[in-house]
Amino acid sequence: MTAQNLAFYIALSTVGGILIPIMAALSGGLGRTLDNPWAAAAIVSAGAFALVLAFTLLTGSMNVSWDALKQAKPLQLLAGVGFAFYLLSITWVGPRFGIGNAVMFVLAGQIISSAAIDHFGLFGAPHKPIDLLRGAGLVIMATGIAIAQIAANSAKPHA
Repeated sequence: MTAQNLAFYIALSTVGGILIPIMAALSGGLGRTLDNPWAAAAIVSAGAFALVLAFTLLTGSMNVSWDALKQAKPLQLLAGVGFAFYLLSITWVGPRFGIGNAVMFVLAGQIISSAAIDHFGLFGAPHKPIDLLRGAGLVIMATGIAIAQIAANSAKPHA
């Protein structure tokens, strides 16, 4: 992997991470505005679909054969269910529990599941076992999430 590729992957992943709580706040707000979190999630999903479809068409990347699609594993075809569950849950939970609380628990879940996926090489991911150093890093990250949320939940709200 080149340094340029590494920098691009880090930047792209970081921007994706930055957008998760923004999306949570906006979709939760839309759910409150509409008084219907499920309709809000459908609207957000439609926007996501439109953007991905436009990008795919504009870049000429729509050249997937039916034969190739038939080779996809059923779980791969169901990946969107995870996005839908996240979107529905965060749109409903965020305004009730707090965006920070909701996203921090999402982050904790991501840390746990990504570590398990890497450790066991699940779903075709590269096998990266959890050694002592990586395990310590995961514990530090989870502890940081807990400390940040304890501090946020004990702080007095601003007017």
